[in-house]
Amino acid sequence: LSSSGGYRKIFETCEELSETLPATVTGRIPSFLKGSLLRLGPGLFEVGDEPFYHLFDGQALMHKFDFKNGQVTYFRKFVRTDAYVRAITEKRVVITEFGTFAYPDPCKNIFSRFFSYFKGVEVTDNCLVNVYPVGEDFYAVTETNYITKVNPDTLETLKKVDMCNYININGVTAHPHIERDGTVYNIGNCMGKGATLAYNIVRIPPTQKDKSDPIEKSKVVVQFPSHERFKPSYVHSFGMSENYFVFVETPVKINLLKFLSAWSIRGSNYMDCFESNESQGTLFHIARKDPGEYIDHKFKGAPIGMFHHINTYEDQGFVVVDLCAWKGFEFVYNYLWLANLRANWDEVKKAAMMAPQPEVRRYVIPLDIHKEEQGKNLVSLPYTTATATMHADGMIWLEPEILFSGPRQAFEFPQINYERYGGKNYTYAYGLGLNHFIPDRICKLNVKTKETWVWQEPDSYPSEPLFVQTPEAVDEDDGVLLTIVAAPGSQRPAYLLILNAKDLSEVARAEVECSIPVTFHGMYKP
Repeated sequence: LSSSGGYRKIFETCEELSETLPATVTGRIPSFLKGSLLRLGPGLFEVGDEPFYHLFDGQALMHKFDFKNGQVTYFRKFVRTDAYVRAITEKRVVITEFGTFAYPDPCKNIFSRFFSYFKGVEVTDNCLVNVYPVGEDFYAVTETNYITKVNPDTLETLKKVDMCNYININGVTAHPHIERDGTVYNIGNCMGKGATLAYNIVRIPPTQKDKSDPIEKSKVVVQFPSHERFKPSYVHSFGMSENYFVFVETPVKINLLKFLSAWSIRGSNYMDCFESNESQGTLFHIARKDPGEYIDHKFKGAPIGMFHHINTYEDQGFVVVDLCAWKGFEFVYNYLWLANLRANWDEVKKAAMMAPQPEVRRYVIPLDIHKEEQGKNLVSLPYTTATATMHADGMIWLEPEILFSGPRQAFEFPQINYERYGGKNYTYAYGLGLNHFIPDRICKLNVKTKETWVWQEPDSYPSEPLFVQTPEAVDEDDGVLLTIVAAPGSQRPAYLLILNAKDLSEVARAEVECSIPVTFHGMYKP
């Protein structure tokens, strides 16, 4: 990665477009690409002279690349969330974001300020993380209780939906699992029995015959217990195989008491409410999917931070759980302040030296457990070195197999051939390579042989690669990867890149005349 500091450009405000931009195509766009690539990320990094401080604070910008007859066009619009509309209207940060506190309205007098404290916290609806389908609809999402219905063609904002109106949940993740028939599963913190906290898995059914809104039919399928009564773990995604849910309870905690008290008193934000439980380690929970039933075994491992599951599948009485881990109990988000990410390269490297180390790991959870097998490894799968050992107190200690590890080189934002291999035994994962937290390459990993492939170009900053299968696909990796690349030094500062998923060779690129800031997640809509 060059020290030019071009990566700063992906954390800069840009303007939305009033009409689609044509892209300049090099190579040939595969004829089976006929839909659109939809992506979300921050696009407004300050309001007037008030900055947003954290990577997850900038206001949600939705991007779309359309494919038609070998041509490509680009379009983007800010999502008209309450957070965005009010910020633009009042020319200040109005809603507190992940790492940015919104000060009370300076125009209000002391009395109205005093009373507004009692209205409680206004939770952000800044849906900058992902977009996914529910029935016939599309929602842009973050990790709170609010999701935002959008039109995937015009990128218009349709309505704000409060999930709390339908289910017992304090928020849902931006990483649902979606089955072939359109059923959506998600997880979130909730209130359990007797004023304790818990985690609920929620099921949203597919498109309804009577055209009613599937969200209104949301149901809780199963509840996972929380290790600490008032401090739920931060949950970013979960695993789902054909018959099981897997929930990894990490040592990164949300201190709810801090959250509720500190908030209104002094300028605090969401980031201030996280803390690490240095003695808990990592707890692995499993539940049957249908009927939903928690399986009460204590599976435990060394402490990790974890955001993204890669895939989860069952094999011969075991559940294989592949994930992107960060070693230790420290919260990785502490390293994602914009000031750190915008620093010069030496500073960026120095900060990442202190941070948790990334690693792709495979854990194996035995389903058939006998108490008498104390002290011996319960995992008998021939192809993995992951172990599960029964201790005297009934706790089962999990040691992972390492699938990929490079110092301060993360394989993150993982994707697979989800349509055909989600929840099934698979071979290939694709990911965004983070070099000291700066995205600088696209990676492919064979999880069976640990072979890796890399696409990389100087001064180019790609985003999460999405896999699109070729129509007559035979092999798991018959398809292409779609990624948006920022190339700040170039004549055209951004492009959509299409790679052959087999070997990461370039198939085509479609360059645009404008910069494109960082995007997190998205989807290909055929």
